[in-house]
Amino acid sequence: MIKRIALKSVCLCLAASLAGLGQVAYAQAYPAPAYPAQAYPDVKRTSLYVPVRDGTRLAVNIYRPSRSGAVEAQPLPTIFVFTPYRARYRDEKGATVETALSDSLALRSLLQAGYVVAVADIRGKGASFGHRHGFQDRTEARDGYDLVEWLASQPFSNGKVGMIGCSYLGGTTFHTATTAPPSLKAVFIGASDLDKYAFVRNGGITAQFNTRPDEAPEVDLASEPVDADPDGTQLKQAVAEHGANTPMAQLWYSMPFRDSVSPLTGNDFWNEVAVYRYLDAIKDAGIATYFWGNWQDEPTSQVILGAANLGGKFLAGPGGHCASPQGFDFAGEMVRYFDHYLKGIPNGIEAEPRATYWVEGLGGQGEYVRSAQLPGVQSRPLAWYFAGGRSGTARSVNDGRLAIGAGAPGMDSFAVDYDLPPADYFAFWAGPMDHKGLSYTSEPLKKPLPLVGFPVARLAVATDNPQADLWVYLDLVQPDRPVEVISFGRIKLAQRKLAQAPYDTLGQPWHSGLSKDAEPPQPGARVPVSLALTAMSRVIPAGARLRVTIAGADPRQRNIKDIALDPAPTIKVFFGGEDGSRIELPLAEELEK
Repeated sequence: MIKRIALKSVCLCLAASLAGLGQVAYAQAYPAPAYPAQAYPDVKRTSLYVPVRDGTRLAVNIYRPSRSGAVEAQPLPTIFVFTPYRARYRDEKGATVETALSDSLALRSLLQAGYVVAVADIRGKGASFGHRHGFQDRTEARDGYDLVEWLASQPFSNGKVGMIGCSYLGGTTFHTATTAPPSLKAVFIGASDLDKYAFVRNGGITAQFNTRPDEAPEVDLASEPVDADPDGTQLKQAVAEHGANTPMAQLWYSMPFRDSVSPLTGNDFWNEVAVYRYLDAIKDAGIATYFWGNWQDEPTSQVILGAANLGGKFLAGPGGHCASPQGFDFAGEMVRYFDHYLKGIPNGIEAEPRATYWVEGLGGQGEYVRSAQLPGVQSRPLAWYFAGGRSGTARSVNDGRLAIGAGAPGMDSFAVDYDLPPADYFAFWAGPMDHKGLSYTSEPLKKPLPLVGFPVARLAVATDNPQADLWVYLDLVQPDRPVEVISFGRIKLAQRKLAQAPYDTLGQPWHSGLSKDAEPPQPGARVPVSLALTAMSRVIPAGARLRVTIAGADPRQRNIKDIALDPAPTIKVFFGGEDGSRIELPLAEELEK
């Protein structure tokens, strides 16, 4: 059963009762945390270097709840955050910025609720010594283990530790959990991947924010030194060691296949950093899991799979990368979650519906729904087929149609256009690409169409270059509004081979990515290609059109000048008949009522 929770006004007040599939009051859905507001209004901070198992010293900042100038003397549970973005640093105006004192991850609220908060810089970043051999590798995971157990052994700790993180911090949280520290009881993971190869090199193509340039040493030198290093001498020594860090983008570019050995690290890197290989360790340790993402953020697809494979709770809001979900008591939810698993408070959170997620356009503007099922599990595929232009003939302009039934056979073609603008530094989402390829557009919808889950493109294509890439975009086209990409995916045609995934993909097609499975298509040969697009959750309004665009390159490929093929490939798209190109939309029938 799905229950709906509506966003009623710009003041972000949630309705007390709603019509629809179910009725739920705000207080019933989100009971107040079992502590007085701001029980601990003050904090006391200390910082020091803590050596991990190989002797590398990591900078750790510890914040203890206080009131009236006195630190809480009773042992408390600890929330640990492991960051590459500096626990404490001076901004361009000279002001000190402290991760623990922000509430973007509810850390300030958790301090006020009676939790010790510890924020540590990972090795090779911030004020910590050492260098990174890779990116979220087992060394970093073991560092997390050592710091969790060190924190649990301190006099201020009651021996129970939780972890919070989003994006890279979500990854350090996830990877630390795979080492199963005995003192780690619960994790809250945002925007992190279950399968790093399938995320960073989705379809064999490297194209996203993970390929941005590495930061200059001056960034880490702006870190605040630990207490015992008032003149920053040790900070300078630590940052000097960071020069040996493995460069991030070059690491990704050097490993085209899932079984590639990077010349930079010399190991089977994609398998080492694949969280799915360590799921049993997390389950056997009994670590509670809560997964979080937002719909306008590519990692959310991986977040859903994390929850699917670990059985954890799930939350998705309407915003972008790591933004606090609008209209939802995000900090209160985290406090309640850790209150239950670290303090043993019987607040009922474990008995509530497993999934809470925003459905854009539901009820007009958008609503949260609560369900025992993850988004998309209950949806059924609705096939919309590509068809020729309004004249029914092959064409060279973007006037193709999307239709419910398969029409007459036909073919369209285009030449890949590599003349693209540079990628944004944080390229989290794709933009419309209809001017760079072929497009197929539906008629205006006669009634709203609820789509929740993963669209799947089933294409029939041919190319004159076996190394060609293929990009697919699902666009929302509305009168008097900018076109919006609502889902997208990519595949290198040579890596189109499907395989059985080693984890639950919720029915999505999965590509092995192995070098032995590479199948460059013969020039001109028609081949089938199936790929999942990013997860979505919205009601397409009546009067709107859906459009599928096929392109051969994307601005988020930062290395486009290095990989552009000359001459540019021509890609043919075949339509008509049951084996013609189509897109399967995830129809959420339970939201049609």
